[in-house]
Amino acid sequence: MDELITLVSTLANRIMANLRGSLENMSPEKWIRLVIIAGAYALLRPYIIKLGGRAQMNLHEQEAAEEMLPPGKKAAISPNELRGRVQLPEDSDSDEDEEDTGATTGHSSATDWGKKARRRQRDMIKKLLDAEEKRLQETKDEEEDKDIEEFLVG
Repeated sequence: MDELITLVSTLANRIMANLRGSLENMSPEKWIRLVIIAGAYALLRPYIIKLGGRAQMNLHEQEAAEEMLPPGKKAAISPNELRGRVQLPEDSDSDEDEEDTGATTGHSSATDWGKKARRRQRDMIKKLLDAEEKRLQETKDEEEDKDIEEFLVG
């Protein structure tokens, strides 16, 4: 245990002595050089990280595309080019159409769930908008009441 304490204290003393010696021997040119290097690093680091992220993403996309292809074949179209070309069926607002399409055409229930979730989302947004309009109307009414009260009292 004593050896560990002496080792830690020796390391701390050496680090402090080396740091103090380095800072005392710094000339103005060395300080300016240090500030320039640290500032350039701070300014360029986000761009370097973005560049590395893009390169890594491209590499991952290429590896994923190569894994999906049989050996020796190349894809005719990339997944990114497919985006926006596929037309999704439009959902209708009537409940009868949604219930009939699942039973008569034999589609999976996953698409029906999507329609229900979209309808719930629309309903929730409508409720939130109505609540916000109601709140705004109440605040407007309160302001009008204050204006009328001001004229009655004054």
